[in-house]
Amino acid sequence: MGLALGLLYDRVRWEEKVLVAAARSRDIPLKILDAKNLILRVDADVEKSEETFGQVVLQRCVSHVRGLHLTAFLEADGIEVINPFRVSEACSNKFFTTLALEKAGVPTPRTSISFDGDSALRACNDLGFPVVLKPVIGSWGRLVTRLRDEESARDILGVWQQTNDSYSQIYYIQEMVKRPPRDIRAIVNGDRIIAAVYRNSSPGEWRTNVARGATTSPYSMTSEFEEIVHKAADAVGGGVLGVDVMESENGFLVNEINTTVEFRGASSATTVDIPGAILDYALTKLKK
Repeated sequence: MGLALGLLYDRVRWEEKVLVAAARSRDIPLKILDAKNLILRVDADVEKSEETFGQVVLQRCVSHVRGLHLTAFLEADGIEVINPFRVSEACSNKFFTTLALEKAGVPTPRTSISFDGDSALRACNDLGFPVVLKPVIGSWGRLVTRLRDEESARDILGVWQQTNDSYSQIYYIQEMVKRPPRDIRAIVNGDRIIAAVYRNSSPGEWRTNVARGATTSPYSMTSEFEEIVHKAADAVGGGVLGVDVMESENGFLVNEINTTVEFRGASSATTVDIPGAILDYALTKLKK
């Protein structure tokens, strides 16, 4: 059986398409697998799993729950996953990410977590309005809400209390950082930062997600920026990551880290072959 990479997905995005195209252009054997169609037998032998998935797997599922379960299964069979379970777990939950960053001494926005609407309101007052309320699990800026004052906080927290989703009963609240209308997305590939770009908010929008209309432009990295990005990536275990950094009045702050990083926006603002670099990183794992 020859060496092969696997690509696991549950939704075909631009990123998955260019990864497949890059593999084909380099004649890299790539096993492409739709996670939704899989049946996982926990008693399957390792050789059979490698025939199905490959020796190293790029886990690219949009669903963090699906991705975590798949990663746990593959690692139990001795298959290396990019990114490993411990990294995906740390990055899939914003609170877990914040804990890892704080433990490593990486500057982050001031953050509180509560489990009841009343305590969440007290947390907002403690941080000082305006604050940002975020779901601990989610992407593309969905449900990320700016709470301008106590009155708006009461209204929005009251709505959250009425939901049946257990994760909506976790109130992850951060200070509203004074910053330019942008952040910086760094693409980390192992021990290298292969690209860094500004993500500029669209008119009338304070969030910097490309999915919400943000545009990207080149960013020239400084040694200070590189140091904090590497430290943040190491804090969660490293791998192929998207590290989001804000420019505050007191210096850089790491806001979030993405484990199945989207890089379409970054690719439009840099000449770096990001999918090729990701495949190169995977091949180094394959040849161990």
